Amino acid sequence: MLSIPATKGFEIGSGFEGATMNGSKHNDPFVVKDKETGRLGTSTNFSGGIQGGISNGENIYFSVAFKPPATISQAQETTSYEGEEGTLKARGRHDPNVVPRAIPIVEAMAALVIADAFLIQKSRESTFDLVN
Repeated sequence: MLSIPATKGFEIGSGFEGATMNGSKHNDPFVVKDKETGRLGTSTNFSGGIQGGISNGENIYFSVAFKPPATISQAQETTSYEGEEGTLKARGRHDPNVVPRAIPIVEAMAALVIADAFLIQKSRESTFDLVN
């Protein structure tokens, strides 16, 4: 996600808030989620579905933060390369606004990453089968 232009932050699960919690409160203990099937899951999913870089079977969730557009109509103080102070006042929009594109871009990146991880796992299974 950090390779997407204008991205300034990324967190998985509880993210930065989780970094302020005690381990005893933040741990994701596994519990039986479905007694009929015996399916396990975590009680809190503070990890956002990822533990140690591996999916734990819970829903994967994350947040991505984008910077605001830099070109604004408000006058701003600046300095030239020669060190001369001045005022910059832009007219019109000269940089793209990522807001309307952000959600589909992040969804596409997430799909690519998950598909890539799936293909890597499948290729290792095939290699393992050939060796044994």
